[in-house]
Amino acid sequence: MECLKEDGGFAGYPTHDSHLLFTLSAIQILAIYDSLDLIQEKTIQFILDLQKEEGSVAGDKYGETDTRFIYCAVSALSILGCLERLNTDRITEYLVKCQNFDGGFGSVINAESHAGQIFCAVGALKIMNNLHLVDCDRLGWWLSERQLDSGGLNGRPEKLPDVCYSWWVLSSLEMIDRVWIDLDKLSGFILRCQDENGGISDREGNMVDVFHTLFGVCGLSFCGYEGLLAVDPRYCLPLEVTRRLGL
Repeated sequence: MECLKEDGGFAGYPTHDSHLLFTLSAIQILAIYDSLDLIQEKTIQFILDLQKEEGSVAGDKYGETDTRFIYCAVSALSILGCLERLNTDRITEYLVKCQNFDGGFGSVINAESHAGQIFCAVGALKIMNNLHLVDCDRLGWWLSERQLDSGGLNGRPEKLPDVCYSWWVLSSLEMIDRVWIDLDKLSGFILRCQDENGGISDREGNMVDVFHTLFGVCGLSFCGYEGLLAVDPRYCLPLEVTRRLGL
């Protein structure tokens, strides 16, 4: 709560500026700790004020728009139980315009398809119950082609595999019901990226970090790895948390 700013948004660190990315992270953490009662109207209004006329959403007061920020707004307000206060019709129209000929989505209209941006678009549309507007077969093929011989997934054609796409790609495939990849090979890739002292890196032999550890564990959960909680592909939260919230 020390990261809560005067405008209602949250910062990544107490002395930094507020941003929608960190605001969603704060709300997700508070949801896990069953502490959403700490969120006040000012935070909800901070999010609502970032929606633009054409349906896009800015990340902060400086105005940069990105489909990431659309997802953050939709997910955060859904978790807070007030999604109806957002203009979801306009957001949906904007997201549909962001879908490319290959089935993927970019950061803005006409931007290159990228697996991370696809999650943001698909996740937002799924939460808003508008996923029927997406060509899921075409998108499913594009996402499936992200799996490489190593079993790992990449974010765009001709890129190296990266553990974080175990979340961005596989969660999207889960949401559109097109899990057309080899989950055993993906599990093997993720497990090879572990460090003997703990943690998971982006690829085998690299330095571990919390970011890739989170998405590696999420990917293993989707793969059915024993002992892990089920993850809700819409929210990157344990399924037991989203059920408790009635989502």
